[in-house]
Amino acid sequence: MSGELVLVTGGSGFVGVHCILALLKGGYRVRTTVRSLDRDHEVRAMLEKGGAEPSDKPGEALEFRVADLLSDAGWTDAVAGCDYVLHVASPFPATDPKDEDELIRPAREGALRVLKAARDAGVKRVVLTSSFAAVGYGTKELTRPYTEEDWTDATANVSAYVKSKTLAERAAWDFIEREGGGLELAVVNPTAILGPVLGTDLSTSIELIRRLLTGAVPGLPKVTFGFVDVRDVADLHLRAMTSPAAAGQRFLATSDAVLDVPGVAKILHDRLGDKARKVPSRTLPNWIVRFAAVFDPSLREIARRLDNHRQISNAKAKTVLGWEPHSNGDLLEATARSLIDLGLAPSAT
Repeated sequence: MSGELVLVTGGSGFVGVHCILALLKGGYRVRTTVRSLDRDHEVRAMLEKGGAEPSDKPGEALEFRVADLLSDAGWTDAVAGCDYVLHVASPFPATDPKDEDELIRPAREGALRVLKAARDAGVKRVVLTSSFAAVGYGTKELTRPYTEEDWTDATANVSAYVKSKTLAERAAWDFIEREGGGLELAVVNPTAILGPVLGTDLSTSIELIRRLLTGAVPGLPKVTFGFVDVRDVADLHLRAMTSPAAAGQRFLATSDAVLDVPGVAKILHDRLGDKARKVPSRTLPNWIVRFAAVFDPSLREIARRLDNHRQISNAKAKTVLGWEPHSNGDLLEATARSLIDLGLAPSAT
């Protein structure tokens, strides 16, 4: 049991809470940031759902601090005494905002605030949660699998979210190179994150599965995704935090194969039986998806990705850090069953 203190930013989020779970199970002490202390009970409830027993006593297994990505206030206190920082917090909306700076500013400025505070506090290493969004967009689709050597072109016609993740990660690497001092940086770049849901505040990726289970979509768009289990994302963060080989490196987090939405539906039918009865079986023509996206903002990112068949390599995380992800079948089943158990897909019960 290490007893080292780790700051996790954005502890009330899907990835953040699973990172806290993994750290607590690994014997670390954890401090996490929330925008309001009113949310600490939500975090504790999710951790309990995930099997942890964090102490309510300050200074023991779990502590809370208030900090916001758009303000300097609170970050010096948040990082004080920490050995490592997992910077997970970043906005991920279902639709593009009217002003892209609503996403870009908190992503980029937040990353820089955390890095500066961590450097000044003598933190050993920061692990930044970036995204495949910073790897595989804005350029001509590659015929080979994407790797950590690839970068999104943020000047191209990409979504505000894709631009925000790319600019934030670029800014983080630039900071480390120019003024990081002895601070080390490692970056995790997940694809679409699924896995066991512990609370009712659903991520955009989880919402796709919920909508399939409840029959809220009329058919299946021909869109391909890389998926990864949130438990594997948390595990990769911990490996990137402690492995000497991870310093100065990025790691793509994705399962062993990409999957299209009709493939997702088939797995749900095969794994869940009658509980997947409302999951559509009909594949939608591309023109219908594009037409619907004109009226439904939540479909616009789907429409952008039609006929996207990007292949993505997870070889680096496996060979350098010994990481092994869940299969698509297992992570999809875990996602769906957790939604049903929480009553978030009532029509599937």
